[in-house]
Order: sequence, then structure tokens, then C-alpha cells
Amino acid sequence: MIILRFSIQYVNSKFQNSQDGGGRVGGETKMAHMVVTRAALAVWVGLAAWGSGPRGLWDAVLAVDGREVAFRFELKGEGRSCRGAILDGERRIWSTSGVCEKGEVALRWSYFDSDLKATLRGGKLQGEYSRRTRAGVVKRGFAAAPFKSAVVDEGEKTADFGGAWRIQTDAERGARVMDGRFRQSGGEVTGTIQRVDGDFGTLSGRARGNKLRLSHFDGIRATLIEGAMTEKGTIEGTMDGKTRFTAARLEKAKAMGIPEPPDPSKWVTVKDPTAEFAFRFQDLAGRWVSLADDRFRGKAVIVTIMGSWCPNCHDEAVFLMELYRKYKGQGLEIVALGFEYTGELERDRETLGAFGKLHGVTYPMLLAGTTEDGEVLRKLPQLANFAGYPATIYLGRDHRVRAVHAGFAGPANAEEHAKRKSELGELVKSMLTGR
Repeated sequence: MIILRFSIQYVNSKFQNSQDGGGRVGGETKMAHMVVTRAALAVWVGLAAWGSGPRGLWDAVLAVDGREVAFRFELKGEGRSCRGAILDGERRIWSTSGVCEKGEVALRWSYFDSDLKATLRGGKLQGEYSRRTRAGVVKRGFAAAPFKSAVVDEGEKTADFGGAWRIQTDAERGARVMDGRFRQSGGEVTGTIQRVDGDFGTLSGRARGNKLRLSHFDGIRATLIEGAMTEKGTIEGTMDGKTRFTAARLEKAKAMGIPEPPDPSKWVTVKDPTAEFAFRFQDLAGRWVSLADDRFRGKAVIVTIMGSWCPNCHDEAVFLMELYRKYKGQGLEIVALGFEYTGELERDRETLGAFGKLHGVTYPMLLAGTTEDGEVLRKLPQLANFAGYPATIYLGRDHRVRAVHAGFAGPANAEEHAKRKSELGELVKSMLTGR
């Protein structure tokens, strides 16, 4: 601030010395005075804001296994109190607490059990994002620079990646076929990929020539899609640097031998759909809850198998609360069975509770187990198989299974999101009326 004050005083002294005896100022001198003074004031305002910690929009990257996953980030607040948001398309994923002071940033997302700590150096943020996972605490390098609009090369020619695509991967586990939908404006590309267990969130990036690079980070998943348009009009590339894929336009996929994606209504099944479904777990206050309890008797029930760490479970919770508000008075109940990372009772209860608070959940949330392989089938032996979160079981008033639905299509896949909400809404109405 001393340097800034001297600069303004210096300009003012020059301004005074340039005046003639009658107090008039030369046009050029006056203009220079105004420009420099305004610039100095702008710098002063900027430094004053930075004094309480970094703010505004940032272009950020997360270091994941030697790859850089780009995303946009926002900081806002007053004084030392601040909040940070990870931008997922139009959605902002806000931290639950934060401190930004003297170039230091410390943020926490309680519902992800994650933290970001970074320091301002040379106008850029550098630090670490850490999150507790099934394998323990995972730490990723974080870097960010103040947001700048992309420079558009109007003469640059790019391949057309927009439209609907069918994608087949060489993944060893899970579904290998999925659909992608992308929008392109010049070199900018956005969209998502819908797998049977849910969408990838909003992917965004650029096309350059025949190359495509898309990324996404939502606090949990860090995804990098790299591909190239071939002479055949297909896209060949990798997901996260390891899973290879081929994508064909939807209307040409069948002719190229790419099969249909799995049906989410058949991906998870129960052994005997005529048997009454049953469970018994503790809620977040330690009270035992069973489907045989009075509150569920004669009610249609939605049972969602979920976790606070699951991005698509966050999307589904918003929809489930819409259903609950609309149909609770007509006899609908919803129960969330949470399978969490740590196996530490209080920690998992706290994280699951933060998830519920974030989405305003008023239906029961039960801590059912951990994410250890085979845990869901051990705790819910009526399931014939289980292949990913969320998996949602729809029960009639007799508590017999009417349907099981794998995954969820979130707002990033607007068309499929609207379609599935409509279909599942109709299913709930039929559960309530007994049709």
C-alpha cells in the first residue's frame, strides 16, 4: 500500500507542476493524470479485496495420476469468512465452511468429507484437495489462476463432435456400453455420458482440429475424456488415461456392431419379487428402523441404496424429495440406506447427516453399512445382485417389489433426466393406487 500511495502522490505532484499561472492544465497532462489515478485506484481496490483473501472465478486443475483435470472454481465471502464452489455446468457445489485470509484458503465440504487448502503465490493458488475414500484419505494437487475468457480462433477448423453417440469401452468391470450427448459451439464442447449407474456430470472442454478433450470435477469424480475423430467418423480415445473407447453416432452404432446399453430397470434384481421386502438398520440418532414399523404399514415405499460420496445419489435425492413432498400425504414413504466409506460410526453418521442437510431430506436416513465389496448383498440378502449406486427399490403398499431401478440421470443429461422423472413419477402413482 505504501508504493501505491507514493504513486498517487507522485502523479498529483506532476499534475500541480503542469498547471500554468492561471490554473489551466494542458489536455494531455490532464488526461494522463486521470488515467493513471484511476488505474492506481483500481489496483488499490483490488489489493484491498485480496487482503481479505482470494475471491472471484478461477480456472482450476486437479492433478490425478499424472493427468490434469480442468474445472472452474469460485470463491466469495466477506472478511475472513468465505465459501468456495466447484462449478458443475450451471450448478455450484458450495463448501459448507471456509476461511480465506492473507492469501490462504481453507475450505471444507462436510457432505463429501473433503477439504481444500491452498496458498496464493504470484497471483495463483496452489495447494491440495483431500477427501476420505474407501482406500483412506486421498490427496490431489490443486492449482488455479484467475478466470480468463478463452481466446477464440475464428479461423480454426474443428471436427463436429456435437450430437448423440453410442460409446463402447474395454472396461473390465461394470457396464461397457453407454450413451454420450454433446453440444458444440465453435471449439467449445459440453455434454455428458450416461452410464447405467448414472451420468458423468457436465463434461466441458474444447475441440481442436480432430482432437477432443473434456473434463469434469464435482468434488468426488475427476474425469478426463480424450479422443480424436477418425476418417470413419468415429471417436477413438481414452477415459481417465486408461479405459479405451470407441464412439459411433447413435444412428450408425448398430450397423457397427455396438450393442444397446444395459436397461437400468433390469440391471439390479431381487431373488423373489413376490416376497415382502425387509430391512432393519439404525437411523442417524441410533434408533432402530424396520420396514415392519407402524409408520410404513400400508404405505408404498421407495428404498434407495446410496452413499453420501455418490454424485448421482446427490442428484437422485433432489428428485426423491420432490416425490416425498408431493405424495407423502397420499401414503408414500421413502427410506435411504446409506453405505459409507470409513466404518467409523460417528464419522459416517456425520457425513450422511450433512448429505441430508444439504438436500433438505426429511425422510429417514439409515446407516446400513460400508462400501466394502459384497456388503450390500450381505446386508440386503433379498437382492440377487448389486452393481452400483444408487439402486432404488420401489415397493407397493404390500411391500412387495414393483420395480428396481439402477442409477439416475441427473440435470447434466437434461433429456434423459426429464424422461426418467416422468417414468418414475408414473410408477409411484401406480404404487399408491395399487394398479
